[in-house]
Amino acid sequence: MEMSGEGGITDFLEEKARLIDALIEKYMPRRLDVNSLPFRISQPRYRLDLNALNKAVAEPFWEFLDRGGKRWRPSLFLLVAEALGAHPEELMDFAVIPEVIHNGTLIADDVEDQSDLRRGKPCTYLLYGIDVAVNLSTLMFFLPMLALIVNRENLPSERLNRLYEIYIEEMVNISLGQAIDIAWHRGLVPPHEITEDEYLQMCAYKTGTLARMAAKMACILAGAGDETVEKMGRFAESLGIAFQIQDDILDLVGEEFAEKKGGLGKDITEGKLTLMVIHTLQTANGPDRERLLRILEAHTADEKEIKEAIRIIKKYGAIEYARTMAADMVRRSWSEADDVLPPSEAKEKLRKLANYLIERKI
Repeated sequence: MEMSGEGGITDFLEEKARLIDALIEKYMPRRLDVNSLPFRISQPRYRLDLNALNKAVAEPFWEFLDRGGKRWRPSLFLLVAEALGAHPEELMDFAVIPEVIHNGTLIADDVEDQSDLRRGKPCTYLLYGIDVAVNLSTLMFFLPMLALIVNRENLPSERLNRLYEIYIEEMVNISLGQAIDIAWHRGLVPPHEITEDEYLQMCAYKTGTLARMAAKMACILAGAGDETVEKMGRFAESLGIAFQIQDDILDLVGEEFAEKKGGLGKDITEGKLTLMVIHTLQTANGPDRERLLRILEAHTADEKEIKEAIRIIKKYGAIEYARTMAADMVRRSWSEADDVLPPSEAKEKLRKLANYLIERKI
């Protein structure tokens, strides 16, 4: 698979992002009223306090989504469906599912990590309170599944059931991945015992899950067979893992990326065991290993100590090691997608999307 730059894929992502955001408003309007979709599906018996719902749901929901984001998961969904012969414009409702869930996980992550900034602004829980943020993130795990209820008359029951199965399976997986990540950066597992394979499985659960969900759902809706569903799911999972690795790299060396997070090395402050940290701990000499561990365990915000940790990680070639692993992973997984997708413009865009996710600077 040739790694050949962005090739216009950013324009494609921006175009789809606008469409997806407009469609999300169908499920969560910027201002809720009695005719909003959730209340048409499940009609209230008594009187709704719409002012409360707008203050605690609609306002923080759109404050967060309006910060931006790449919206690459719905784009992945649409490209996979189109590459398999479906008409993407007929499946737009379903493309919102992984995106809304993803943003819900970010809001929850920020509470769990006690983060300060997300996409250059104070985290939702700091703006609206922990109670509002936790409740909103939980709602966002379920809200987009209303798309299946809205469209159930147009779907064969077997296909509908398969979509529900994928959703349940992947939502369990994403919580398992988050549990592992939390345990690691809280020091519940000795860092020297964690292997690269365990890191990759954590990412497969945490970051690979929603990409895998998007691809599998697209395959089901396009009428693909089980072999195609599994192969495209593995391809998408690899994209999710590679995306996370690139995120971790940019946290250490991406100046533009770091600006939105409040500076380089926020993962150091959180004590996160990234692929680069694990590789460094496995290859560093004793003093460097112990120093890096002490900095991570301190959850320090001291810029000098953060820079010291980054220098240790760079010293052992961990950043280039991670870049190479991400590129190789995407290259290998593309061969599976290449086998099951016939030649098409959508397939070529899918290839460019894969390249972009591991080459991006922000």
